[in-house]
Amino acid sequence: MNLKERIETFTELGSRLRITIENNGAGGNERLFESINSQQFKNAWFTPSNVKEAIKIVGATLTFENLSKWTEMYPELNSERKPYITGVIMAGNIPLVGFHDFISVLISGNHLSAKTSSKDSDLIIQVSDLLCTINPRFRDMISFTDGSLKGFDAVIATGSNNTSRYFEYYFSKYPHIIRRNRNSIAILNGSETDKEIEGLGKDIFTYFGLGCRNVSKIFIPEDYDLKNLLKKWDTFSDVIYNNKYANNYDYNKAIYLVNKEKFLDSGYLLLKEERGISSPVSVLFYEYYTDYGNLMQYIDSMKDNIQCIVACEAVPFGKAQQPELWDYADGIDTIEFLLKKN
Repeated sequence: MNLKERIETFTELGSRLRITIENNGAGGNERLFESINSQQFKNAWFTPSNVKEAIKIVGATLTFENLSKWTEMYPELNSERKPYITGVIMAGNIPLVGFHDFISVLISGNHLSAKTSSKDSDLIIQVSDLLCTINPRFRDMISFTDGSLKGFDAVIATGSNNTSRYFEYYFSKYPHIIRRNRNSIAILNGSETDKEIEGLGKDIFTYFGLGCRNVSKIFIPEDYDLKNLLKKWDTFSDVIYNNKYANNYDYNKAIYLVNKEKFLDSGYLLLKEERGISSPVSVLFYEYYTDYGNLMQYIDSMKDNIQCIVACEAVPFGKAQQPELWDYADGIDTIEFLLKKN
């Protein structure tokens, strides 16, 4: 299967996913559409709105223009090469979080052997089935397991800081990409429009803040009006009706009260001044800055822990969870890795 055929197949996959969302399953994939409502019974974080959002984002990304622009960055993809098996250990923190590794392996003409997360085992398999329905030649290129990976030539593994140490040891003799915990931040300068602030709310609350691209900390100028900021996020207040989110909110609030720590409470989000960038679910850290240059030096010193930066000069507000195909996790070019392995 050449690159042109792979691009055309993923383009059609994108079309089917968009139709699935727009037409409530009709003409797209009814099984996948049914999962929008059923996933919450297997994973309470995977609400219908979150699953729908994830499918919508993947579908919007898979256009012929995007796929062509992405693959044109790698002329080697047009050459015939012997495929090899890439083992992929997928995370499960947000719906379809493993899709980018899925498409990277397949668009490069290699075979995928994936271990799905128990928290997100259905969606990626259903998307894979849809892809194979569109082009049956992909069936021989894809396998899934809920056990140990075997017979692979290279590995891409995503996990926590703890599991990454195990991955580093276990896969040390194979070409590998090992991903660890990362968080995303936002920088405000006080000139943001209401639309941009609302977009920042989306960056914070989408998927309940569980993704590495969700903003977990904001940097703000001195004398910034935090209370006014919270008022503009009231449209996201429904997150508190999710039991798991509410439990985190109640727990963190109780801890802060017992320890007599200062925080702002919106009734659905806690704002706490903190130097760290990895805030708990239901909490947003903030930190004041006086000099932008010094701030950027400080942020650069933490770059290995930051996934993306939302700001006027960086990732646009509201787009943190809508990465392009060429926006790689941890800044590691997956396609380049796969090509070097070959």
